Amino acid sequence: MSALARWCVRHRSLVLTGWIALLIGLAAAVAGLGSGFTDVTELPDSESATAYALLDEAYPGSDTQSGTIVWHTDGLAIDDPAVKSGIAAMLEAVDAEDGVEAIVSPYSEGAEAQIDTAENTAYATVAVTDDADPDAIRDTAESLDSASIEVALGGTAFAEGPTASHGTEIVGILAALALLLLVFRSMWAAALPIVTGVVGVGASLMAVMLASHAIDLADTSITMGALIGLGVGIDYALFIVNRYRKALLAGATVRDAVVKAVDTSGRAVVFAGLTVAVALFGMFVVQLPVLTGMAQAAGLTVLFTVTAAITLLPALLGMIGLKALSKRQRTELATAGPDADPVPPIAASVWARLVGWLPKTTAVIGLAVVVALAVPALSMRVGNADASSDPAGSANREYSDLMSPAFGDGIDATLLLVAETPDADAAAAFNALVTDLSDTDGVAAVSAAPVQPGQTVAVAAVTPTTSAQTVETQDLVETLRGDLVPAAEDGTGLQVHVGGETATNIDISTALMDRLPLYLGLITLMGFLLLAVAFRSVLVPLVGALSNLATIAVGLGAITAIFQFGWGSELLGVGTGAPIMYIVPVILVGIVFGLSMDYQVFLVSRMHEEWVHSKDNHRAVHIGMRETAQVIAVAATIMLCVFASFGFTGERIVSAIGIGLALAVLVDAFVLRLMVVPALMHLIGDRNWSYPRWAERITPHLSVEGAPEPANVGRHRAERPLAAAGTGRNEETE
Repeated sequence: MSALARWCVRHRSLVLTGWIALLIGLAAAVAGLGSGFTDVTELPDSESATAYALLDEAYPGSDTQSGTIVWHTDGLAIDDPAVKSGIAAMLEAVDAEDGVEAIVSPYSEGAEAQIDTAENTAYATVAVTDDADPDAIRDTAESLDSASIEVALGGTAFAEGPTASHGTEIVGILAALALLLLVFRSMWAAALPIVTGVVGVGASLMAVMLASHAIDLADTSITMGALIGLGVGIDYALFIVNRYRKALLAGATVRDAVVKAVDTSGRAVVFAGLTVAVALFGMFVVQLPVLTGMAQAAGLTVLFTVTAAITLLPALLGMIGLKALSKRQRTELATAGPDADPVPPIAASVWARLVGWLPKTTAVIGLAVVVALAVPALSMRVGNADASSDPAGSANREYSDLMSPAFGDGIDATLLLVAETPDADAAAAFNALVTDLSDTDGVAAVSAAPVQPGQTVAVAAVTPTTSAQTVETQDLVETLRGDLVPAAEDGTGLQVHVGGETATNIDISTALMDRLPLYLGLITLMGFLLLAVAFRSVLVPLVGALSNLATIAVGLGAITAIFQFGWGSELLGVGTGAPIMYIVPVILVGIVFGLSMDYQVFLVSRMHEEWVHSKDNHRAVHIGMRETAQVIAVAATIMLCVFASFGFTGERIVSAIGIGLALAVLVDAFVLRLMVVPALMHLIGDRNWSYPRWAERITPHLSVEGAPEPANVGRHRAERPLAAAGTGRNEETE
């Protein structure tokens, strides 16, 4: 690391030029090739996947999607001739749009079920191909909106997808800049972490856009990458800049200060960044391509930010030199000389001493806070929010508010029963099942054409009485699969598979949550082994692993309370409470684990450094906490600002991940790392650093904090003239 730092400082102009060239090259490639994001989700092996496969086999070449246009009249009857005339003209215009294959009007013969005269509401179904323009169809349909007729569109074809963030992340970046300026009192020192983080994220996101041509990536991968990349990128640069400033104040030259910062904090950054990336790449175990693609995008972003922190940042530090210090610090350094033992922040010293005095009390209070915040996670229900929970005034919510009163909450939660009917007995059994379902609790309607002789695949549509996101609809799917369908199949060749979008979401949720314990176990074991090798200890990584799990529980508890219970979800602009989208817990687990490992590494590496010098556990824990408390607190607050800014995007998934990460990081830094972990380490004593002899023999040595530095380094440099203090230049950087 020291050799890399020296090279980057010596060739700082070349490094800066290289990064600029990389950004320009990636931008040109993106401008030429664009992106290849996809919203297609490859289903895991499940019953709903089997149902779709049968449908594709029975009806090959069908690439249409179904949408709905609903209208409600006020002051006019829904079947008034003037209304019917206006609707007919509108539907004719919609039918003329590109990609529209068929329209079924409620005023046509046999479609009377699409009208509710009591509610003055009716709807038409629209079949569109993949090349249809939903926005153009929406504009055409909504042109009929007036004081007497309200029109809305919904269903699979017309459901509004995620919107842009509207630049809310800029607020987080500005808040981070203000905080850094307050702490460092130097615009250069405050700006460098922002610049480094933004450059690393910008380069990585363009690389992700290019990678989307080769692997399945959803367009939300860009937001995910920006979210995690900005948070860790700014933090990683912060740790290095902070160590650089300390080295300058201790009397080191600019070049030596850069080398010292990269060889200590830079090592920790590389270790922490690789841990986060490995945790993200570990999502391959969930075996859902779009989800693992998002994790790959976020992991790639982390690797870019780490690379920027250990190459671009040293070059920039070499350019600004002493300007990383405040004017007052530069003046004191020039007049009074270096200070090898700077006074740590008073608040950090007092807090570290208090934790050392009252470790049991501190640990109990901290654990009580963690348990209280994690309890809601026990009630977490994973699923997919439907239009009924979207924000009031949104297109999806307007559609739901028109459809539900007239046609029931479950009108858009239709389940498909796809049956294999190889013979007459199987066909008769399926017809009997369809008949019996009409009297089943939770079923609003069943529609199916009688199975014809020789027909080997039959389909029935089951409309629940409740919406897709409810427990009752999930219970109905389980009842169909567990009781009603097996009873109908018994003694026949009939095989029925329950599919449809609602059943698919249930299957994906179940598959992901079933694999989540394996994923969590793998990354926890990985984290334990990495920390054990790095710090030659068993108990320190064990405490770290358990505290990481506690942080994950807090994050899951936070999103459950806010986004499922609805305690504040409307304030975030994402609508009312709803089940947690199935990808959120997996993404949250991976990112939170990596970030928790970051803070554990930065905290314990300083403790371990002091333990190596003094062999005094109490002193090691006290000094490690005292000297890292401020930077950990600032880093966590920066992450809080960045992550929380994504909570106001108005997109439920991104908002849940942003808020979950923000609160998890807050608790992890201020409660677990600065209360519980040091308190437990005080209580454990010297056994913190015990390591079996057999493990010592077989495990490699991995230095996170760099080579030990001699005591009182820098004292002999006092009184060195600093003629270039005002310019930031120094002859030793050349």
